[in-house]
Amino acid sequence: MENPKAKVRTIADFQFGKGVGAKLFPDSIEIQFSPRTGRIRYINLDRERLATLRPTDGLLSLSIKAAQTVTADIPEAKCFITVKNDVTPYIAKGGDVFAVHVVKVDDEVGAKDEVIAIDEDRNVLAVGRTLLSSKEIRAFKIGAAVKTRHGAKEE
Repeated sequence: MENPKAKVRTIADFQFGKGVGAKLFPDSIEIQFSPRTGRIRYINLDRERLATLRPTDGLLSLSIKAAQTVTADIPEAKCFITVKNDVTPYIAKGGDVFAVHVVKVDDEVGAKDEVIAIDEDRNVLAVGRTLLSSKEIRAFKIGAAVKTRHGAKEE
């Protein structure tokens, strides 16, 4: 079997931009496998979940901790949606991001991509999946742009 750490790093590079995998997943990560299928399921660091490998498409779903790491240490990542500061409390509590509130979106972001929602000061608000591509998010003024999975300040 191939090296599971190298595999998750390669997936992260593909999904978020070259070089992200090595910075996000250091050698000290712990990989949990599905007991039923034997496939990679969770990636943890210091007993805290960083990401989940989705069985449906083989891509990563990030935790808030991983999103904070990417935002602080990996500026070359291509997975950011910047939101107006006046709606940040709603999004941080787990609310969806609407197209009208998006200030900036990375060009590489496509529909159904994993993204990190940040405010105008680069603070992590939430992680989720886009419903639209970056081009559509810029063009539309109505409707949801990102389905939020975890907000940074969820109860």
